[in-house]
Amino acid sequence: MSFLVIGECVADIVRAPAGSGAADRVHPGGSPANVAYGLARLGRDVTLLTQLADDPAGRLIGDRLKDAGVRVEIGGAPARTPTAVVGLDAHGRPAYAFDIAWTLETGTPPGGTPAHVHIGSVAAVVAPGADTVLAEAERFRDRATISYDPNVRPALMGERDGAVARVERCVALADLVKASDEDLAWLYPEEDPAAVAARWLTLGPAVVLVTRGAAGSLALTRHRTVAAGAPPVAVVDTVGAGDSFMSAVLDTLAGRDRAALGALSAGELEGLLARAGAAAAVTVSRAGAQPPDRAELDAARASGAAVSSPPALPLPGAGVQP
Repeated sequence: MSFLVIGECVADIVRAPAGSGAADRVHPGGSPANVAYGLARLGRDVTLLTQLADDPAGRLIGDRLKDAGVRVEIGGAPARTPTAVVGLDAHGRPAYAFDIAWTLETGTPPGGTPAHVHIGSVAAVVAPGADTVLAEAERFRDRATISYDPNVRPALMGERDGAVARVERCVALADLVKASDEDLAWLYPEEDPAAVAARWLTLGPAVVLVTRGAAGSLALTRHRTVAAGAPPVAVVDTVGAGDSFMSAVLDTLAGRDRAALGALSAGELEGLLARAGAAAAVTVSRAGAQPPDRAELDAARASGAAVSSPPALPLPGAGVQP
């Protein structure tokens, strides 16, 4: 099956800790680009609709994506490739300072209709490009499943009430949503993340996932809630961990239509969280957004929790069910 990811590419400039004597590092990034890269690393057929400038950072990002097997469709070229200066705290958690202009135009349509469309992050909320992202997702809505990750960046979200409205519009469009507890804490201060996820289910998604860092993750459907712990790992940094989690989720659930997503059993949800958590653990064990390939993920999964992941189903011949 084929995936279409729509969203930004960003050059992550990771500042070395003060006094460490280490040099700054530049990594290809951007949450949607990371998700596309992670899917390609897992052997999936994936197209990324994005913007890249013809500059050193743009060429670095584009070459990396294409080397992994991602088809890159350019929806307009910005004057410069967006950057995010990433400072790491003592626990490897990142803080970002952004230089991003997002003016996406409809790119060259990818070959055929994708079976799944993923949107999220800056691209889904920052004008004027966000309107194009939502229009493209809506264009495929009746023929593909949709996933969304808000990947909240407060510096780019504007006033909170308006940001919540934009995020909830995307949630309502999606069949599968993944958010971190930090995302939800900014969007809905003082509210319990599980309660927010349950409320999001009433907007339309079949599945809502919440990642909680070292505390593990949650999966909610209209029928059940499942929690999973995070595998122990020596953390280098957490850049791209959530995107790696998302890629593994999409890979694991490939081919399931909306009805099948909503009908996932407790065991299937446990396996899903365990496999995605293993992918995130591999990513945080090395610098930058470096997700595992399929062999690395299988090895990490085999050495981790005993719950087996649900196998990917073939794409239903009758198409996506409403």
